[in-house]
Amino acid sequence: MTVTRFAPSPTGHIHVGNLRTALMNYLIAKKAGGTFILRIDDTDPERSKEEYVDGIKRDLEWLGLGWDRVERQSERLERYHAAADELREKGRFYEAFETPTELDLKRKKQLNMGRPPVYDRAALALSEDEKAALRQERGDGHWRFKLEHQRIEWEDGILGAISIDAASVSDPVLIRADGQFLYTLASVVDDVEFGVTHVVRGSDHVTNTATQIQIMAALGADHPAFAHHSLLTGPAGESLSKRLGTLALKDLREAGVEPEALWSLMARLGSSQPVELRLSLEEVAEGFELSQFGSAPTKFDVNDLYPLSARKLHRLSYEDVAEEIAALGVPEDKAPLFWQVARENITTRGDLAGWWRMFSEGGDPKIDPEDADFVAEAMTLLPEPPYDAETWATWTQAVKEQTGRKGKGLFMPLRRAVTGMDRGPEMADVMPLMQVVRAKKG
Repeated sequence: MTVTRFAPSPTGHIHVGNLRTALMNYLIAKKAGGTFILRIDDTDPERSKEEYVDGIKRDLEWLGLGWDRVERQSERLERYHAAADELREKGRFYEAFETPTELDLKRKKQLNMGRPPVYDRAALALSEDEKAALRQERGDGHWRFKLEHQRIEWEDGILGAISIDAASVSDPVLIRADGQFLYTLASVVDDVEFGVTHVVRGSDHVTNTATQIQIMAALGADHPAFAHHSLLTGPAGESLSKRLGTLALKDLREAGVEPEALWSLMARLGSSQPVELRLSLEEVAEGFELSQFGSAPTKFDVNDLYPLSARKLHRLSYEDVAEEIAALGVPEDKAPLFWQVARENITTRGDLAGWWRMFSEGGDPKIDPEDADFVAEAMTLLPEPPYDAETWATWTQAVKEQTGRKGKGLFMPLRRAVTGMDRGPEMADVMPLMQVVRAKKG
């Protein structure tokens, strides 16, 4: 059975980069009728916050990315201890004591000598007495996994054949000196024990994947199928890292982006397929293929989400939004016409409030000086509300007969005087909704 997972750390809000990973893993499981696991990577007790766990779940629920089960790494520490003990017994785990400053000096020295900045394994030469002395002086050391210096190869679902020389990679630290398990070990243990079959994540994890493949092998397990999607950039190719705080899903939701817009864009961005609005995740899953994605950095423009959101809204029926419209204070007898008029002229649901404000309080008149006398005369011919579907035609005909104006010179100044806008819905539909015409009041 296909098993995938999304593994956020509850140290902040989910952003669009996280969503891409979550969505790809969800769609793989969905398409295969498999299992999608939400794994909370909360081994860092200082930075992990329960409010972020709740926020992650809320964002995924809003998007419709339902999970089959939740796992929390903070509840699985004994499993990581057992794996660490197994690696020690097999001679693949060793304690090292260098401080960050010492490691930084080693890296700089190697770079100055034209060598790759790879850890020199000095800790392997320490005797038990030397280790005891260092523990007395510095406290417990950190634990590194001893890589076998051979090529690590796999067929990546997006990048194709990958081959990494393990000798060019530092032995990864798996447990910090304070005893905290790091992502690399905890993730390996979870993927093995949960039977994860497919892992899709960002291309910045490629080297990490190589080390994890060896750790899995050392624990006697096969590795899942890996795929590494390209990283997102801004529309001009700039890094998104400094902007991700403004691209949190909660912020996009509050800005009026529809879930369907996010599915439709993020499931196709960077692939050979065109971005088209899809109204269900089943539709998105049908056409989803990892092989259609490329390795080049993928440009993301948040503004591309709004036309898709607007298209989704344009397809909604009045019944879909009746409660929202009622909450604005739109009278029940006016509400269906209000939706008919507003639907094609909104980008987000938040725009509805502005339309009802215009209808209920009157538009802010826009009157050019050369049209002032014409508009004033026309307003004397407009009766008091309420108006109906015939009001616009009857009124403009009367104005035409009295003033001699016609065409654009007749209709445009009157539209601008009533609504404050140069363009918009048909005025025959607008007038029955107008509760007030400010220009008529002078």
